Amino acid sequence: MGSRQIVAVLQIGGEFTTDDDGRMTYSGGEAHAMHVKSGWTFKALKHEISSTLNNLKLDTYVFKYFLPRNNKTLISISNDKDLKRMVEFHAESETTYIYVIKKVDNRVIMSPVADSSTPADSAITGTTPDRSKRQKICASWENAITGVGQVFEGPKEFRDALHKYAIAHRFHYRFIKNDSSRVTVECTDEGCPWRMHASKSPAKKEFMIKKVVGSHTCESETVKSHRLASQKWVASVIKDKLRDSPNYRPRDIANDLQREYGLSLNYSQAWRGKLIARKELYSPHEEACNQLPWFRDRILVTNPGSVATVVALEDSKFRFFVAFHASLHGFEHGCRPLLFLDVVSVKPNKHWKLLAATSVDGEGDAFPVALAVVDDESQENWHWFLEQLKASLPTPGEITFISTGKSGLWDDVSLIFPGSYHGYNVNFFIEEFKTQLDGSWSEEVKDIMVEHLKKAIYSCTVNEFNHYIELIKAESDKLAEWLMEAKPDRWSDAFFKGSRLGQYTCSISETISDWIPNRYELPVVQLLDTIRCNLMETIYIRRESSNTWSEVLTPSANQKMQEEVSKALSLSVVCSAEEEGNSNVFEVCDGSVYVVNIDTWECTCGKWRASGIPCPHALAVFEQTEQNPLDYCTKYFRTECYRMTYAVSINPIPDVIVPPASADLSQSVGLQPCPILTRRQVGRPKEKPADPRITIKRAVRCSRCKGYGHNKATCKVPLTVTAAVSSQV
Repeated sequence: MGSRQIVAVLQIGGEFTTDDDGRMTYSGGEAHAMHVKSGWTFKALKHEISSTLNNLKLDTYVFKYFLPRNNKTLISISNDKDLKRMVEFHAESETTYIYVIKKVDNRVIMSPVADSSTPADSAITGTTPDRSKRQKICASWENAITGVGQVFEGPKEFRDALHKYAIAHRFHYRFIKNDSSRVTVECTDEGCPWRMHASKSPAKKEFMIKKVVGSHTCESETVKSHRLASQKWVASVIKDKLRDSPNYRPRDIANDLQREYGLSLNYSQAWRGKLIARKELYSPHEEACNQLPWFRDRILVTNPGSVATVVALEDSKFRFFVAFHASLHGFEHGCRPLLFLDVVSVKPNKHWKLLAATSVDGEGDAFPVALAVVDDESQENWHWFLEQLKASLPTPGEITFISTGKSGLWDDVSLIFPGSYHGYNVNFFIEEFKTQLDGSWSEEVKDIMVEHLKKAIYSCTVNEFNHYIELIKAESDKLAEWLMEAKPDRWSDAFFKGSRLGQYTCSISETISDWIPNRYELPVVQLLDTIRCNLMETIYIRRESSNTWSEVLTPSANQKMQEEVSKALSLSVVCSAEEEGNSNVFEVCDGSVYVVNIDTWECTCGKWRASGIPCPHALAVFEQTEQNPLDYCTKYFRTECYRMTYAVSINPIPDVIVPPASADLSQSVGLQPCPILTRRQVGRPKEKPADPRITIKRAVRCSRCKGYGHNKATCKVPLTVTAAVSSQV
């Protein structure tokens, strides 16, 4: 007995049906075979079933079987004794069937399975206990689902029809499967056998109802109908009426839905449905088109010298460009001629992208020069942004641009700013390089290759650049070839002709993202004004901070200068041969011989030109010739120049004043001022109601001493005094 085993066939995923004499048959699903030993425990059985069914989690399943020659009653297996009895009952049988049934499906369907030969009405239409007491329901919704074979455009259309059908027949359902290829639903009532499955047709790629099981037995007036009224459904129902009646109140919405559809909603549900309907009727683009012209005008009035432009496009789309006068002045008089072109994706705001042109101040901090709000990062939008940027800059001159090069920027920058220089954003270029390192590379080798690339980027001489390229080529010819195809004159200091002055990246995206709250989506005007407020505060803080500096150079530049001076102490300087009659050319020994020309501010090491601060070789020359090295630093690192960057402030923009009712609004459709939306603060309002009755308090009088300000329990007046007072009274 201990070694006895039986062959079990596991059945899962099918359906039970019952014929006229009560016999049950199982159809559909999958079948798997396994052995069941008599000495197993129930836990061992579950483990073997799970292993056979590809490690299926069995917490939500039960196991049942039929007795031999009895197909009318299902027997449960729930413990060791049940398992032992099943093995004994089927000891003489060749096989036994174990049905793995989901707990929510643990019921027997007493009606035939609907198929293509079953009338649709008999498979679906439920009975209504009291039809006469029904609320008025849209008649077409009762037949939104007709039965097996009904075709829909996709799963979304099927779910919408199912929702209307459930409202009309007043039942709730839950999704068993719900994805882009199949949808399976069942009634939530424990005693109701109704179930439906729809999926894509493999031939026609249509979404079709494939199976409907049972009829509704739960339909009644007591169903909690408010669960069927989702926010999106309420919005779809009231949208048309809200368009005609903008002052449609949530209380009226709830009353109308109760009267017309028999659905009970509370005030909050109606209010949220109205909010979604308003967003669908008045898109963020339309709202922005209404508010941005006013915002543009207010910028030009409050900040003279600024540039602001609004361009209306088709489908209520727009482009908005702004460059404040303070930003333009700071870039012209204090910032290095360097602009980073970035796109900023503000997470809560899915409708817009920010295009930014950002310079860098003497401390290496980001200094936004211009911003634009567009619908996407396309080449057309970038081209328009660069045209607006060129028109707003006082003196374009030679500018160095840094970008990712995407969206046609390589061509547009050279076209709109001829004579300018354009290079890669180093962080972006390094990430692109990492994508070339596939899974065959170990992490250690990947790190080494990235370090070689960084040193090639920061190499200031051709020989040094070639050295690191050869190290990369020794590991992979393909990687070295990819780097050379990326044009080193766009990313390596050894070949780049522009003036980056040691600045290779910019963190404007992170800065703006920190300024914008990420919990909710802001209207576009409030988004721009939030950036303006933070930029105004940043300018003020940096200006006040720079007023405390006493050095000629900014703190970061001064620190770098000190580091270079310490390196120059061990270098020896000799005057170069004067065959050309130039006494300002020197040779400096540092393992190798470097030539320094203090007239042209150049050194053959290349670091002076790349950073804008004298290299150790130049500093060694200044030490010997007793010259001031501060005179040979680029002006952009001087404290005076830094203060000029933040000399002009951004002025605040007062709140909008609504025009009088007598104004001719027909002349300014879409251009009328709109208030900037604000969000209600969390929690109870701090201010008390302005009610004089609340502020007046009754004076407390002691019943013992007749004094004011305390009561009998806290009275400290001696008893003798109290007695005297009482006698006088």
